[in-house]
Amino acid sequence: MSAETPASVERYRAAMLLSAAGDSLGYRNQRWEYCESGPQIHQELVELGGVYAIEVRLPDWRVSDDTVLHLATAEALNSGTSQLRPGEVGGHHIPFNPRAQGCGAAMRSMCIGLRFPRVSQLLDLIRVSVESGRMTHHHPTGYLGALTSALFTSFAVQGRPPEEWGAALLETLPLAQEYVRSCGMEVPQNLDAWDFFPEKWRWYLKQRGLETGRGPPQFPDPYGVQERDQEYRRFSLENWAGRSGHDAPMIAYEALLGAASSWEQLCGWGMFHGGDSDSTGVIAGCWWGLLHGLSGVPAGNYQFLEYRERLLTAADQLHQEAWGRDTE
Repeated sequence: MSAETPASVERYRAAMLLSAAGDSLGYRNQRWEYCESGPQIHQELVELGGVYAIEVRLPDWRVSDDTVLHLATAEALNSGTSQLRPGEVGGHHIPFNPRAQGCGAAMRSMCIGLRFPRVSQLLDLIRVSVESGRMTHHHPTGYLGALTSALFTSFAVQGRPPEEWGAALLETLPLAQEYVRSCGMEVPQNLDAWDFFPEKWRWYLKQRGLETGRGPPQFPDPYGVQERDQEYRRFSLENWAGRSGHDAPMIAYEALLGAASSWEQLCGWGMFHGGDSDSTGVIAGCWWGLLHGLSGVPAGNYQFLEYRERLLTAADQLHQEAWGRDTE
């Protein structure tokens, strides 16, 4: 697929459905979201018969606020992005917050990449993801997480190999900083807090041997459930894996790199770990759906999802907004 060739509507549908599936699996009605032990989660998963035996349906497998917010963001994009006025002081602007480093912006922003998937739309993607992010998380670690989720989604639509994505993110961050400077809103505070995000991603890519955007990624050996829990904490702030804007997409990316074409392995790495597993799952599932569709995913994981019809409608509308006449 070339950078400007439309992705199929089926891939958009898979992205929205598997994002919600990843959220619900990682959440398990709060039971796994707040569990700090990956081995415990995997033991309970065995007792359930494994991911292929799970039917994600109410009341036992609700989606979390992550999917609710992702769906709301998608529906807002479909109702008109003119409501977002990047660079203008307005109702969407909140003050800089030195504590707003959480993953709340990152876990709802994949749909921005679905709406602005083209290489030629990169500046639009930057503006909308940054402004959407800092409506609630006015701190670079928070809103650059939104940019990352959106950017990597656009790369998945474009068909870029995942090994390239991290290096391309580092190349994109100066454009994001230029945008933030141009807005003139609390620029010194933003710049003072800026460096943590690119430095952590630079560190991560060096750990995986992906600094130049060429694979294969290098994982620790051994790298089982317990080792991943320990490694993910190294990614994190305050020892809570996946909680922050930088490491929720980082863990999702790690899972995608390690999964190849296995949904089961994606879930094992991205949804079933001792951290904020629904937030990493909602991101990882979206990217995997774009790259692989529904192939290899047990139907029970997505056929009975809460909000399923709204997710499908949002996917269809995002596809139409993004590609329009190109698909006619």
